[in-house]
Amino acid sequence: MKNIKKLIFVCCSLMLVLNACKRDQYYTDGGLANPNWNGDMLNYLETKAVRFDTIAQIVKLAGLEDDFRKTDFTFFAPDDGVIKRTIGNMHTPGSLNWYLYTYSLGGKGDTVISLSQISPIVWRKYIQSFMFKGINKLKDYPQIDLSLRSIHPGALYYSYSGSVVNIGVSYASVNGVQYLGARTLEYSYIPDISHPDDNYYTNHIASSDIKPTNGVVHALQDQQYYFGYDIGNFINDVYNTGLGPKPE
Repeated sequence: MKNIKKLIFVCCSLMLVLNACKRDQYYTDGGLANPNWNGDMLNYLETKAVRFDTIAQIVKLAGLEDDFRKTDFTFFAPDDGVIKRTIGNMHTPGSLNWYLYTYSLGGKGDTVISLSQISPIVWRKYIQSFMFKGINKLKDYPQIDLSLRSIHPGALYYSYSGSVVNIGVSYASVNGVQYLGARTLEYSYIPDISHPDDNYYTNHIASSDIKPTNGVVHALQDQQYYFGYDIGNFINDVYNTGLGPKPE
């Protein structure tokens, strides 16, 4: 009987150790994959061309190449899909090119066929809205529960451009037990800072804690938003810097 009890104790202890290891793997930033990238931040974007080739081009057009090669900061990287959706074409309602075409005299106005047609001032403003001072990994952000923000609210952060976002870590449930599962970053644009708890535009993070030789990258998951979230502001900024008629 003593041997049986001893065997049961050993088995239980082993199970606890294994479960603890699995839980630690959940909590390790970036999971089991190596988060280090042997190159600078711009090199990372260029190398991951399927997702970030256009973003890398915009960084250069914005005159931010040195920052993305030498400066330490945190970048929440939108992917190329959001740029394609934002620029669109004359048949894509709500896109920049649809507005430029629709509101031009006789419907024959100029549309954007090259990223370089848009002012570097505009590209700089919108890329900087995803740039934040310091090197902040998942572990450096507070908890957020999007369904219970009064208790777990995340925190507000100002980007390089002065826009305000809420960033927090969401804790998944495991077997019905709240907050014991995997941890993921949530990135929420706040359109009206005077009402910071209303109208969140939330992006989940596809990959977090990517560590090039400078700064850290968190890759945003494409969720059908526009570049900078507010297409009206983007269109007006493009118009005010010299391209196309202003939509009414």
